[in-house]
Amino acid sequence: MSNNLRLYLWIALAALLWINYTTWTAEFAPPAGPAAASGTPAKPSSLANRIPQSQAPQQTSAPATPSAPPPVTHAPNAHAPLIHVQTDVYQLEISTQGGTVVKVDLLKYARVTGKAARLQLENTRPATEYLLQTGLTGPDGQAYPNQGALYRAPHLTYSLGDAKELRVPLTWTHDGITVIKTFVFQRGSYRIGLEYAVENHGASSWRVSQYAQLFRNDPRTKVSYFDPSSRAYHGPAIWNGKEYVQLDPTSSEYQHYHRDVTGGWIAVPQLDFVSAVVPRKSSPYRFTAQASGSQYALSAVGPTHTVAPGAKLTLGQTLFVGPTLHSQLQKTDPTLTYLALSGWFAILARPLFWLLSQVHRVTGNWGVAIIMVTLLLKLVFYPLSEASGRSMAKMKALGPRIKSIQEMYKDDKEKLSRAMIEIYKREKVNPVSGCLPMILQLPVFIAFYWVLLYSVELRQAPFIFWIQDLSARDPYFILPAIMAVTGFLQFKLNPAPPDPVQAKVMMVMPVAMAALFAFFPSGLVLYYVTNSLLSIAQQWNINRRIATATNRK
Repeated sequence: MSNNLRLYLWIALAALLWINYTTWTAEFAPPAGPAAASGTPAKPSSLANRIPQSQAPQQTSAPATPSAPPPVTHAPNAHAPLIHVQTDVYQLEISTQGGTVVKVDLLKYARVTGKAARLQLENTRPATEYLLQTGLTGPDGQAYPNQGALYRAPHLTYSLGDAKELRVPLTWTHDGITVIKTFVFQRGSYRIGLEYAVENHGASSWRVSQYAQLFRNDPRTKVSYFDPSSRAYHGPAIWNGKEYVQLDPTSSEYQHYHRDVTGGWIAVPQLDFVSAVVPRKSSPYRFTAQASGSQYALSAVGPTHTVAPGAKLTLGQTLFVGPTLHSQLQKTDPTLTYLALSGWFAILARPLFWLLSQVHRVTGNWGVAIIMVTLLLKLVFYPLSEASGRSMAKMKALGPRIKSIQEMYKDDKEKLSRAMIEIYKREKVNPVSGCLPMILQLPVFIAFYWVLLYSVELRQAPFIFWIQDLSARDPYFILPAIMAVTGFLQFKLNPAPPDPVQAKVMMVMPVAMAALFAFFPSGLVLYYVTNSLLSIAQQWNINRRIATATNRK
């Protein structure tokens, strides 16, 4: 039995080493960027100037061979007037050139905990340029209010004040065509409505499609073990109407991506925050992605409409710029919640987050909610933990007899193995049963990790005293120290492994685990400490009852 346990430990260690190796090579290998034909890097604003092409009315599927990027038709105008918009959650800048959102400061989120600087999404800094471009496009030969066109704005400063809604209109006119593009902001919401009112006062029909494009210059950041958030995905992503897909800009598969989608959206997530475009569900859209070096542009182009002379047309879509708050993503589009929690463990992470949020409604403190949910999970697993605890208590009581058998047969491993199996059968004890609750709770633990790391609700959420951000590490490493102590107490309460080497490994394990968790989110360490304290209390009570029953005999 000892040999079997040792074999399991070696298999687990080998699996961990393989996972670490594959993760290391995936994260630290140099990106395979596209080879430039001329050997010169792309210009800083090449993809930012890209005007998405309108769909051909008869075209229903993507071409077999991706078309070349459309020519640059407009250079960015750094001197175009900016419209400054202030709401209760935003401080934005919208350029009158194209109505492009060029700067977004999130007033409720600090860049660093305790600092005054607000977190910024869209910006025009060359190294991290990030633009939300929207407009109308169409066949060549006609002028359109795309991101290169100049709009007129009645004011250059807007404030929500005490109102519930703020509308920011921009007007474009050309050859009898008038387009009023209106941004609509709601109090407390990161959802932005975008409306187009088109009037054709000309003598001929006008064919037009609406589009939105997310452009970003996003150099790869160094992955650090000491910063779990550095391992989070940031880049273009889409919902293709059926599933959530992350488009790797360094992959040749996605450097010229084309797909026709109905009921989808495009987005650029970055850990707890996102910029997304959600077209109307009923309309088919062409999604395209292009990448060049560290730049990428992700666009969604709607169907082509014909506006007859004297006719009017209204178009619209929804933008979402801000934190990935589950409640707001759900209201905007239920599938947007995949931006907050996705992957295999989302099956457990989603209900776990729902349970946490329900408890938080009552307690008002995310740290207390973590403790309460850990207690509830402990109650769910109690029957299994009780059976395992009883087995370990019996193993501890058998310790002196097992040691005597080991001394008796120390020179005959075969007889020792038979004697150990015999005593386990006679006393109805399974020496590896204590591992079962740990194995079954491992998926819950990983789900907790995903929830704490990828739920913006816990970002900068305080617990007590020194813990002012449950999504960040413990600044004074107090919780990891408590974790080491509780782990050692658990080791003392449980039966020592029969193999001396295994016993030494298990004794050092609490310190190693505490060092490993020292840089993990403090909310995750809080869960582990709470779970350990409850396990200690449970095992102590079981040991006491077993000892009392044995003494009575």
